[in-house]
Amino acid sequence: MHIHILGICGTFMGGIAMIARQAGFKVTGSDQNVYPPMSDELQQADIEIYQGYDEKQLDLAPDLVVVGNVMKRGMPVIERLLNDKIPYVSGPQWLYEHYLKNKRVLCVAGTHGKTTTTSMLTHILECNGKNPGFLVGGIPENFGISARSTESEFFVIEGDEYDCAFFDKRAKFVHYHPEVAILNNLEYDHADIYEDLHSIQKQFHHLVRTIPSKGAVIVPSESQSLDEVLKMGLWSKEVRVGAREGLHAKLLKLDGSLFELYMGDKFICEVSAKITGLYNVQNILMAIAAAHEIGIDYESAAHAMASFKLPKRRMELKGEVKGVKVFDDFAHHPTAIKVTLEGVRAHVGTDTQIIAVFEPRSNSMKAGVNGDLLPKSFDSADYVFVYKSPQVSFEVEKDLVGCKVPWEVISNFDNLVATIVTKVKKPCAIVCMSNGSFNGIHAKILKKLQITTF
Repeated sequence: MHIHILGICGTFMGGIAMIARQAGFKVTGSDQNVYPPMSDELQQADIEIYQGYDEKQLDLAPDLVVVGNVMKRGMPVIERLLNDKIPYVSGPQWLYEHYLKNKRVLCVAGTHGKTTTTSMLTHILECNGKNPGFLVGGIPENFGISARSTESEFFVIEGDEYDCAFFDKRAKFVHYHPEVAILNNLEYDHADIYEDLHSIQKQFHHLVRTIPSKGAVIVPSESQSLDEVLKMGLWSKEVRVGAREGLHAKLLKLDGSLFELYMGDKFICEVSAKITGLYNVQNILMAIAAAHEIGIDYESAAHAMASFKLPKRRMELKGEVKGVKVFDDFAHHPTAIKVTLEGVRAHVGTDTQIIAVFEPRSNSMKAGVNGDLLPKSFDSADYVFVYKSPQVSFEVEKDLVGCKVPWEVISNFDNLVATIVTKVKKPCAIVCMSNGSFNGIHAKILKKLQITTF
């Protein structure tokens, strides 16, 4: 069967392409911006990629077109698709109908931490001989690829609440029908498609409705927004994580990299992991709890974390010059910014300067949604820079008035890089946060540091 994927270079659609190719399908695709690393990964898999969305690509006569959510009415390829009545489907629907329906699916959903927790859970299963297939919204360092197909009955998937396609506005995860679902957390986000928190909660409850009664929902011990979701109806096993009566941690190091694992009052083992931040401790607990639901004992799951590596762009060290470390992180929501910087502070202590560099790039942040939460997000930093690109439509300066940390909003990118370096006091950690490439700021800061005298 020949499938043609529109929007193939996105992480999710590229992952589908890799799974389909490994499963024996003929795969081609197109995208507006064909660029590494996904383009290289796809081409190495013998997947032909076309630049742009012209209608001629459908002369390939695919059996089925898989439509990504970047596609819109009015695009030539979409108009021909509809006019010629060529069979089409969304990516999540294709994944379920042609692949997931024969698997035991473990799904990780939530506003924050999906990629990291999915990577953790996949690694735990791998270390315990389950050989899982997976699809992650990033690159898990332990595997080096974002998706793979295996003969295993288990498949681990990151459950995105963003919509499926122009013709299917439900959350992607509604299609996955998991046996075990992790609901990490839930806050208001994706203001471009959701009116308010309640509308997102409804999508999460649609996911809960698909979980079988013999399955399980893993949730944190305290989350009002998720409690409200479960009050809409729950027909599966509920597993609470973080409270003393359930699976919980006792820190041995403040940064969370070493802790004791308990189930109620019973000590399980020590857990060591190359992570920072209490939020990552919770991610570990959620992954261990989910693995336990498919038969992996707590201690075996916990021991796997010693060899776990954080995914790309999750506090990824890009380089160090003269005692100054430059990190790349995917944080783009105020809560994610806050917990990321708290984790850095716990790790480096009070003697190291932290410079936070933030690009409001998500559709929500560019419009100023949750902007009132920004001031307290930077409390753990010593200095804050916000890059105000031309796409940012709100007055960042007004929202930052209550920030207790010295801050600057800079609109010129070159000035941003130059000014950051002038504020450095060794030792220093520069944490660059964006859900985009941030114009390659990490390499430019490192280059500037090399020619700067401190």
